[in-house]
Amino acid sequence: MALAPLADWDNFYVITGSSAGGLTGLTFVVIALAADARRLNPVGLHTFVTPTIAHFGTVLGLAAFLCVPHHTLISAAIGLGAAGLGGAIYVGWIVVNFHHNLGQYEPVREDWIWNVILPGVAYGALAWDLAVWMTLRKQGGSEGGEAGAKPRELD
Repeated sequence: MALAPLADWDNFYVITGSSAGGLTGLTFVVIALAADARRLNPVGLHTFVTPTIAHFGTVLGLAAFLCVPHHTLISAAIGLGAAGLGGAIYVGWIVVNFHHNLGQYEPVREDWIWNVILPGVAYGALAWDLAVWMTLRKQGGSEGGEAGAKPRELD
């Protein structure tokens, strides 16, 4: 029995992925223009721009992943959960290196909100998806996670 909860979202994923790709490209244009103007601070580049590009890349990758047809509950949960775990680890790395990379600059509230808190919440929600799937599978739920069950497709 095929489920279709992702099928109606195809256009959203295409638009989101295209936007992430376009914004990543524009970020590189801004970096190139700033480097030509000799106004580029390499410390700020590594601290703020690199995570932004990584987050846009994650959105682009997830949009491509979710546009793949015939996902099962298992494949969707594992894919989204893996992205969430990887992103959460990356946000942890950002937190650890925040003060080391900035020198004299003291991060303000907006830096913490946009570079740590919001990405952490987003990646945490994706990782939560994997945790819920594993819990359902362990409990023998009917969501396509039990050992002998035929995986249901999400289309």
